[in-house]
Amino acid sequence: MSESRNVWEEFFANKKSGGHRSSAEEFISKEAREKLYHLDGGKTLLDFGCGAGELLVYYSLEYEELVGADFSASMLEEAGKRIRERKRDNITLILANDKTVWGKLDTSFDRITAAGVIQYLTDEEVDDFIANASRHLNKGGKIVLFDLLDPRLYPLWKIGLFSRDFGADKILRRILFDARTTLLAALKNRPKDILGYTHKPYTIEKIANKHGFKMEYVQSMYYEYKYHAIIS
Repeated sequence: MSESRNVWEEFFANKKSGGHRSSAEEFISKEAREKLYHLDGGKTLLDFGCGAGELLVYYSLEYEELVGADFSASMLEEAGKRIRERKRDNITLILANDKTVWGKLDTSFDRITAAGVIQYLTDEEVDDFIANASRHLNKGGKIVLFDLLDPRLYPLWKIGLFSRDFGADKILRRILFDARTTLLAALKNRPKDILGYTHKPYTIEKIANKHGFKMEYVQSMYYEYKYHAIIS
């Protein structure tokens, strides 16, 4: 396991909620509707990196059988509570990362999705993920990767360019803060950004094409600096 992978698994070890822009149920339901639109049907679904199950419980209203996988035991504990509270008996949870999840599955799926997760994988690991996912995908199925960090827009978001009250002084402070954070991370041999890696849409498309898929690129409705990759 790489050093960066260790850092992120440590970071999420005791987390109990996903990194959504808002934890308000109204916002989560809107985000889920957007993602269900792009998932576009199917009866069975694997949600890799399901976290605390915020989106998974909404997916379960549209799918007959679902598996939620995550490497954080604390996140899965929260997902289990949410599933029981809403009486979603069509969901199975498994503790696994992007390497181990495939050996724990005994079925294939119409849809395989991951939301806000691919940023923690390198290009090579994304390649492996899509290759493995393709072997667990039913005929006519789709792999839908949500909320990838766009390298063209993410730096602009980090300095506050999309904020409602942005100004030159605030942008300068954020640039200096980001530079300091990056320097400290390098000195400690840690990832320069705790949010992970950006991925060029063209790179993801090349990987998809390599494995016999086509890819559609769609901008996220709720995160200005993220995009979705619909692979079919």
